[in-house]
Amino acid sequence: MKFPRRAKLFRNPFDMTAYAAVFFLMVIFLVLGAQRYTPGVKIELPVADDLPGTDKPTFSVAMDENGFYYYENQIIDEPALKAQFTNAVSSSTKPLILVIQADRAVRQEKVVRLALLARDAGIPEALLATLPRAVDTPPQR
Repeated sequence: MKFPRRAKLFRNPFDMTAYAAVFFLMVIFLVLGAQRYTPGVKIELPVADDLPGTDKPTFSVAMDENGFYYYENQIIDEPALKAQFTNAVSSSTKPLILVIQADRAVRQEKVVRLALLARDAGIPEALLATLPRAVDTPPQR
């Protein structure tokens, strides 16, 4: 005797609602998590207007508010930085310009020390990186 089969395994279509909800939760977690961590060195550049730029090859060094040097987002000490300067000068065909990305709280003597370190290695000119003003102010009368 054959019994009729009443149970069907896939009676309803596949429900994607649960998967869509998990997907959107994952997107929200990734977006919120990415905003919390920003890699790199936190530096607040000073604000200035109408400073000259350069079209020559540059060598960039950053300084945080504690006076530590950073090259390619890695902390570096003075002897290693001088060796990097010397290597860059020897491998470049044109004269290099040092771009100092110093935090606004860095003492001036540290900036001058870095410029002199670069000059001793063969980089004759140093420029201080700044930010432009966010809003144009009307000229003073």
